Amino acid sequence: MPPIICFEDLTVGEPMPPLTKEPIDIDQLVRYAGASGDFNPIHIDPSVGEAAGLGGVIAHGMLIMGFMGEAVTNWIPNFCLKKIKARFIGITRPGDIITISGKVIEKKESDNRIVCSLAAKDQHGELKIKGSFEAQLPSKYSNQQPMKGA
Repeated sequence: MPPIICFEDLTVGEPMPPLTKEPIDIDQLVRYAGASGDFNPIHIDPSVGEAAGLGGVIAHGMLIMGFMGEAVTNWIPNFCLKKIKARFIGITRPGDIITISGKVIEKKESDNRIVCSLAAKDQHGELKIKGSFEAQLPSKYSNQQPMKGA
């Protein structure tokens, strides 16, 4: 579990630590299909991806969104995470190197929540997913921790 960051430690505009993943490969897509139950052949069979006009195999969008969740919970403990949103923008292909980044865009003092932007981009800077998340953080001036599951 990452060290707990306190609400007062963050400022609007502050970036979260980026997460860069290894290049996507077919083995990873097959493993993800098995784990998720999404065996749509456009994710594992190049001929189906070609026939669908996609230029070959494409990665599961939810795999890339999972990378977003990993980046967030590497920075903010998962019990602090209250909401995550994502909008799928571009196609990810085998060989793409995905980097997740984000920054604090709002602080809500009433309940120690932060709102952060999120972006998943490939090695060329092409946006794959954009999104946001909210997390409720403890205060360094209180012994009270965020409620798990709240």
